[in-house]
Amino acid sequence: MFQEGKNKNVLLEFFRYLLVGGSAFLVDFGTLVFCKEVLLPEFPLKLYTATAIGFIAGLIFNYILSITFVFEIAKNSRVGHSFLDFVVFTVIGVIGLGLTELGMYLGVDWLKINYMLVKIIVTAIVLFWNYLGRKLFIFKQPQKESVESHGE
Repeated sequence: MFQEGKNKNVLLEFFRYLLVGGSAFLVDFGTLVFCKEVLLPEFPLKLYTATAIGFIAGLIFNYILSITFVFEIAKNSRVGHSFLDFVVFTVIGVIGLGLTELGMYLGVDWLKINYMLVKIIVTAIVLFWNYLGRKLFIFKQPQKESVESHGE
């Protein structure tokens, strides 16, 4: 029964992460399109620069909502609130950015697919990396010692 409740909590947490991730995607995607089409129309490597700017905007948005809405442990404690936690959150995100940039390059330059469609596909893949990385390295539940686990 304990496991069932724990699984339900993880599913609710992941659902909240999907909501936040979807909102962060809109911030990221909107910033990408705005930068590429309006701010940087003649800038060299504008797609990749705009992708990075969009990523940074989405990352900051995602971090704030992750510690205030998504992860229960962050709402009920100081987990995720330290500078080191933000650095780890960012490193996981930067790896996600690398995966995103690689996906954009492969999809747009190699496969000649519209950048907006590629961004949507790549975002869906990177979403799982970001959630799992952050859950495992930052927002993990502390291991509780129990009498039953030691067989006493």
